[in-house]
Amino acid sequence: MTSADPPALRVPVGQGADRWASRATSRRVLLVVHNVTAAGRLLDVLPLFHDDFRVQLLVTSTGSSAFQGGIRELFADLELPVLPWEQALATPVDLAISASFGGQLHGLRGKLTVLSHGVGYTKRLANQTKPNQTGQGGAGTDGEPTFGLSPEWLLEDGEPFVDGLVLSHPEQLERLRRACPAAAAASVLAGDPCFDRMLAAVPHRERFRRALGVRRGQRLVVLNSTWNPEGFFGNGGDQDVLPGLLPRLAAELPADDYRLAAVLHPNIWYGHGPGQIRVWLDRALRSGLTLIDPVHAWRQALLAADAVVGDFGAVSYYGAALGTPVLLASAARDRLDPQAPVAAFVRDAPRLDPHGPLRDQVERLLARHRPAAGPAEFTSSAPGASAALLRRHFYALMDLPEPMGPALLEGLTLPRYDPPRRTAPLTVRTRVSGADVRIERTTGHPYGADGEAHLAVHEDTRDPGDLTRADVIVREGPPDDPRLGGAEGWTAEVLRRYPGCALAAYVTGPDRCVVRARGRDGVLRLSAVADTDADPAAYASSLYAWQAGGVSVPTTLRVHAAGGVHTVRVVRG
Repeated sequence: MTSADPPALRVPVGQGADRWASRATSRRVLLVVHNVTAAGRLLDVLPLFHDDFRVQLLVTSTGSSAFQGGIRELFADLELPVLPWEQALATPVDLAISASFGGQLHGLRGKLTVLSHGVGYTKRLANQTKPNQTGQGGAGTDGEPTFGLSPEWLLEDGEPFVDGLVLSHPEQLERLRRACPAAAAASVLAGDPCFDRMLAAVPHRERFRRALGVRRGQRLVVLNSTWNPEGFFGNGGDQDVLPGLLPRLAAELPADDYRLAAVLHPNIWYGHGPGQIRVWLDRALRSGLTLIDPVHAWRQALLAADAVVGDFGAVSYYGAALGTPVLLASAARDRLDPQAPVAAFVRDAPRLDPHGPLRDQVERLLARHRPAAGPAEFTSSAPGASAALLRRHFYALMDLPEPMGPALLEGLTLPRYDPPRRTAPLTVRTRVSGADVRIERTTGHPYGADGEAHLAVHEDTRDPGDLTRADVIVREGPPDDPRLGGAEGWTAEVLRRYPGCALAAYVTGPDRCVVRARGRDGVLRLSAVADTDADPAAYASSLYAWQAGGVSVPTTLRVHAAGGVHTVRVVRG
């Protein structure tokens, strides 16, 4: 034990625990955490023990994973008794549940079941395998073992040490029988609880989209990466596409037509540190990219997505299983078991050309997409049934009758409202015809774009010089914020401070803003009429473009963006 380890427990287990515990329980269940990634699957199945007063839950960490970041925070959120690993090895339990291998799992004193923490068992870890103590080969077709389906991981002294190996589809059992027949008897087909939670939440897709600030007609593109160097986020593949791709996505995908979010594998998030990730992605974040919580919110983002740009990781495959179009920015297959269905998916999925026009590729993907049957078929052989199957398995290992009520998983929570906050300057192109204004806003000026252009800048731009060049200056806040002097005070101050600015826009809500134009008395209030759903900052830029003709203030504008027409009411004062 090191100084970083938690102290040994005395309650509800430990020396003299019977004397101090308020309730005696007949069973102990130990959740074994390797890293935050694997812990996500344990969180999926935790509700299967809810309301059972016979069971005491405990949690421990093997300390064997290279990715230890985030575990303490996760344990704090769980608020379960935490056993140091040495105490966990010495404490009798009725059931230990792990979602990964590694550490001395064979030394645990109780029945052990292991879940996959991805889409089945797909990865080959040629140079990272546990030492093979059996002398047996546990390989796929080219001699490299598949993580979780080979003797290196399943046998100790030539014998299986797992009492249950949970598989989500029979094809995994076939690969297990070829690679490690001695462990096949321990296999349990029990579906995929992660996928089942997503399937149950499909009716809430529009809520998840609204939580991310996706407006009517917008397409949500979710970027995702697995954790190793060959992934989308890594720089160990044929080329490092990410640094050049991110600014081009913001420049080529109009802000009102597209919404960008990123789901990074927890091993990226906690391996490099969330703060470092934000430093690397600063320009993309200021251009409207949103980073998604990789533990609690990635499923909701995937359900909300119109398209996924990803790699060979589980998130891309889950996206395809949900029927979402997937474009692969990294299609390396060296890390995959060639017999796994995900390898076939990666081989056949459309590829992103990082040097080609990005908008054309995304629109072509959306227009041509036809969901493939493979991902939905092979993700789970028992969709919607994992809760019942897993609870039956857990309670059988504990030799305990199941609770009377139905086995249920936790529903996916509604994430906090997190609309894009674009503080990078936007190039705005407009075409005006009467009261109709066609608008496109991007962080660059893509080749071939037409229309009259002006510069719209958020007051919180990183470079103060942007404000001296801005035609339109924008910010958002409560209409009566005393720090800013309210909407009327702020707009007047901006026009005084920046003589080159022609219009100041203060966004007071998701469908309205207050603007003040140079050379005109008072303020104008712009608000969406029923069924209109666009960014109020786009309303302000549309009004700026319309007023460039020198005509009187309209009572109504029709803003064309995101494939629709958004009617905006204009009121004086």
